[in-house]
Amino acid sequence: MAARTFDLLKAKDGKKASINGATQIRAGVIRPEIIFAEPEAEPQVEAGSAQWGRAALQEGDAVRLIRDPYFGLIGSVTALPQELARIPSESLARVLEVRLADGRKVVVPRANVEIIEE
Repeated sequence: MAARTFDLLKAKDGKKASINGATQIRAGVIRPEIIFAEPEAEPQVEAGSAQWGRAALQEGDAVRLIRDPYFGLIGSVTALPQELARIPSESLARVLEVRLADGRKVVVPRANVEIIEE
């Protein structure tokens, strides 16, 4: 287990939680999830408002790569080129550059990453 995940779970020790262990690795990736009850935390904005999270990747975001050849590796976004790039399948796709934990920089399709919340 990733140390960061372990530390998060350890910090929630004793809290009520709901776990959904469903997974699907192919298109339409589904990951297991754990939702912790935080009754003292009240949302400051209404769901659906512009301030309720964000969907777009940004430079500096921590991401997990979810497709081979980098499946499961974690890194941070270092660039978000606007132009389409040709990927190994010969398709054109929006890509991003990620610096992996070992220092390598790789370019992958944006669809092949998921944002890791800090």
